[in-house]
Order: sequence, then structure tokens, then C-alpha cells
Amino acid sequence: MRISTRGRYSLEALLYLALLPEGAFASTRAISENTGISDGYLEQLFIPLKKAGIIRGIRGAQGGYLPGRPIAEITVGDILRAVEGSLEPVACLTRGTCPAEAKCITRHTWAQLYREISDCVDSITLVDLVESYEKQDEENYAI
Repeated sequence: MRISTRGRYSLEALLYLALLPEGAFASTRAISENTGISDGYLEQLFIPLKKAGIIRGIRGAQGGYLPGRPIAEITVGDILRAVEGSLEPVACLTRGTCPAEAKCITRHTWAQLYREISDCVDSITLVDLVESYEKQDEENYAI
């Protein structure tokens, strides 16, 4: 399984928003300038993130985006599923249309891998990422 730039950039943009003071918002231009992700690409990424309730927009000339719910409730899994779709390593796991499902000798392996991936990304919240980022920033500080 490979996470595309959609997933990576969405996570980076959400971390940027999560690092802002609570209630603060940022324009796609500000996010772009601080992350290096193009403004136009951010607009595309924010469509499914808004639809999923992960972010919300503030309209107007001074508008922008902010997390759609408390960052302690937004997981990496929520973000990745919103922009990447299913995280299943193979298409046949939940579709139930595989004609060899009853005899498939690898289905159990794929299902176990999917559970492990889901458990991992669903256990990491934006708060966890903020704490890791701030700890990393402290560790890199030198006098």
C-alpha cells in the first residue's frame, strides 16, 4: 500500500491548521506559503476534507479554514480515508464480489494487514501529531 501525495499533503495541511491557536483559521495561500503545497492543490484536497467534516471553511475576503471538530477527535485514518478512499490493501476485502473468496488462501493475510493498518492510523490523532511536532521542535533547539 502506498499513500499518495493527496494523503501526505492533506495530513501536512491539517497539522498546520492544528498548530494554530484554537479557533484561528488560515487561508489556502497562507498554508501554501508555509508548507510548500500549491494553493490550487490545497483547494482540491479540501473538498473531500470539508465533505467529511474534517475541516470547515470561513467565507469572505479574510476567510480561511480550520479544523471541523476538536483535533483530539480527528485521526490520521479519518484524513487518509477522506482523500484516499479505502485503505484496504486489496479490493476484494469488503466488496464481497470475489468469486474465489471461499477458497482464497491469502484473504486472511490481507484482512489481517488491513486491520493492522486501520488500527494504527485510527489510533493517531492530530493532537498526537502536534505533540510530536512540538517535541521534535524542542529537541532541535540549540543555544
